[in-house]
Amino acid sequence: MSDADLSTRPVRLLLVDDQQLFLDGLTYVLESRASDIKVVGSATDGREAVRLARELRPDIIIMDVRMPEMDGVEATRLIHQELPDIRIVMLTTFPDDEYVHAALGHGAIGYLLKNRPPIELISSIRAVRSGIMQIDPSVSEVLINREYESSERDEEIALAMRTLTPREKEVLHLVIQAFDNRQIADTLSVAEQTVRNYISTIYGKLGVSNRMDVLRIMKKVSFYLERSDDPR
Repeated sequence: MSDADLSTRPVRLLLVDDQQLFLDGLTYVLESRASDIKVVGSATDGREAVRLARELRPDIIIMDVRMPEMDGVEATRLIHQELPDIRIVMLTTFPDDEYVHAALGHGAIGYLLKNRPPIELISSIRAVRSGIMQIDPSVSEVLINREYESSERDEEIALAMRTLTPREKEVLHLVIQAFDNRQIADTLSVAEQTVRNYISTIYGKLGVSNRMDVLRIMKKVSFYLERSDDPR
């Protein structure tokens, strides 16, 4: 299916939560307020989510974290491993949920809170469809502060930032803004493979392995990007 076809047909959602009432309410809200969103199925535990992901092949899964039978983190791991094209967004009640980093490490592209206004959730679903990572601001703050408070890598990061070329810094700025590889390529007028090469080099220099690691050191990255050219 072409990109044009993908952009014109409704985004197909699979909703996963252990509360049927919540699933019914969320389905009604999404479909009544967004004509470009279609809920194709729902599951009340992780095992059922894995089965329906295989059967329905949705575009996006909105995944609860804490569920019986199999939690959302393990379901995310299994689905992403087998069906990497499905984009998974975790939906939880708590901004400091201990499973946040694990879920993102297993391939989730978003982590949102259940108290998010419907219009914001709809906007996030549309952004995820375009490949843009969606992290609730309060969740980002928890992740960043934990890393900032516990990290002993300040000097290492400072030195690493000084080794980035101007173009690598441009790419890094866009990664921090949650641009995917295609969007970075379009912004910088380069090939996607070139972007992948830049990102691989940046990861190597910063000692990270994925975009989530970059998000966790974002506070430091922003600080040193402004100062890495300082001759002192």
